[in-house]
Order: sequence, then C-alpha cells, then structure tokens
Amino acid sequence: MTVSNRTGRRAAVPSLRAGRTISGPPRPGPRGGSGTLRGLAKFAVPAYVLVGVFFLLPQVLNLYFAFTNWTTYSSAITFNGWDNIALLMEQGSLLHPVVVTVLYALIAMAFQNVIGLSLAYALRDSNRVNGFFRSIFFIPVLISPLAVGYIWRGLLKPDGPVNDFIGIVVPGFDWAWLGEPSTALAAVAFMDAWKWIGLTTVVYIAGINAVPGDVLEAARLDGASAWTSFWRITFPLLAPAFTFNVVSTLVGAFSAYDVIQASTGGGPGDSTRALYVELRMQWAQGNFGTGSALGLVVTLLVVVVAVPLVWYLRRRELRA
Repeated sequence: MTVSNRTGRRAAVPSLRAGRTISGPPRPGPRGGSGTLRGLAKFAVPAYVLVGVFFLLPQVLNLYFAFTNWTTYSSAITFNGWDNIALLMEQGSLLHPVVVTVLYALIAMAFQNVIGLSLAYALRDSNRVNGFFRSIFFIPVLISPLAVGYIWRGLLKPDGPVNDFIGIVVPGFDWAWLGEPSTALAAVAFMDAWKWIGLTTVVYIAGINAVPGDVLEAARLDGASAWTSFWRITFPLLAPAFTFNVVSTLVGAFSAYDVIQASTGGGPGDSTRALYVELRMQWAQGNFGTGSALGLVVTLLVVVVAVPLVWYLRRRELRA
C-alpha cells in the first residue's frame, strides 16, 4: 500500500491487514538497574561521608577517650579503665546529674505534650484566625535556645513581669523562680517546653485532622460527648503523632544545656546541673577524660530509655 506525500512522491505504509499495526520509531529502553544504583550511590556518598565524619567518628573517639586519663595537665593519654566513672561517683558528679537530667526530661516532656495537644485541639480547624495563632505559637521554635534562656531569666526575676502579673491577683507576690531549688528545675524545663511547643502542636494538628470525619460524626449521632469522642476515638488514632512527640521531646531533653546555661548556669547550687552542664564544667577544668565519660553516659541513657519506649509505643500504635 502506498500514499502520496506533499512532494508527490510515493511512500510505503505498512499494511493493516492480518492484525498488523503501524508502529512508531523504537523508544529507548530504561537504564539498567546497575547504572541507576551507581547514579544513586554518587549522590549518597557525600551524605555518608558527612555522617561518618561528624557523627560516627566523634562517637568512636568519645568511646575511646572515656576510658583514658586525658587531662590538660599531662601530655600522655593512657587507658585507665573505669577510673573516670569511679572518680565521677566519688565527686558526686554522676548520679546527681543523671537524676536532674531525667527529671528535667520528664517535666519538659509532660509540659510540651499536654500543652501542645491542648493547643492543637483548639486550633485544629483551618481558618485565618487559627492560622495566625499557629504562626504565633511556632515563633519560639525559630529562636535560639540561648536567647530563650536569657528572655525567661529576665521574665522570671523577682521584680520581673511574671511576678508583677501574679501580683495583680496576689498583692506583694515576690518569688525567685530561678533562685529557689524547689522551682528552678521546673522553671527551666518549662522554658525548654515553651520553645518547642509550636512544633509539637503542628504534629498533633496534622494527626487530629487525619482522623476520619465520618467516624466522629457517627459517634456524635450516637450521643457521644466531645470528651468521649476525643478520648475514645481521636486520642487512640493519634498514636503515631503521640509516639513521635513523646520520644523526640524526651530524648531531646536529655541533651539539655543551652537553656539551663543561659538561665541558671546549673544553679542554684546544683539543682539544675544536668549531665551536659556537668560535662561542660569537667571540660572547663581540663578533665577531658571524665567529660568524655559523661558524654558516654548521655549516649547510654538515650539508648536505654529510647529503645524500650519506642518499642512500647509502636506496639500501642498497632493496638489502636
């Protein structure tokens, strides 16, 4: 079969008989799997190098130096086994900072999740007013932790705005929030929670809005109250968001340093001397071996707490 083109010449056209079809030019096939993997590896290598140099290597070196007598007073660095841990125990620089760190993390985690979930439930609807307040509550996330410590140190002074505000209701109220051991730890934990509440709120808002609306509507038609719908339906379905927020806030608080250093410096006395604050003091005194031992303690604390916690919360997600 032939047809005439615009130049008058005849061009051959494949026959359509017997089920034959006109096919275009052959398309290039996909790249081979090995080539694709090599291309992806080229992009992944820089990331692996950065992780190895700035995370894995410091961890390995810290593990080694934690069992040495490395100090600024001697040029020799030799292995000394568990002597650093024994010295920290003897000085009272290990168990007390561990207790302070755990209490700080629990208080900060509780503040952050309770307030964050409450704000998320109040701001769950998407409108201009809620969008404005979501932005306001997220601003502290962008502020430096040191700045947060300095800001709240001024707000919580005996003659600061917080006491002045309380004094409207309780005339003559005067309390040194950061100067009293009974309230200093809770105060600095609240500062840490205040900084990160915006992020926690955003995660909870996403989780709440992912709850199927028809399920909530069915519960409402069955006569369930707002609290019953939240506790029986919304909260169980928030399990993934709850897992992320609880683990991230708790583990993140184990690394507390900036807010404490800027607000109390570990005082009054040693009531807010967390592990990283004690580590910094050891390094400032030239005791690099004991400082590395404290860094190892923080790593072990995170592993011992985070792994069982994630395992338990993930099982809770499957049951929800």
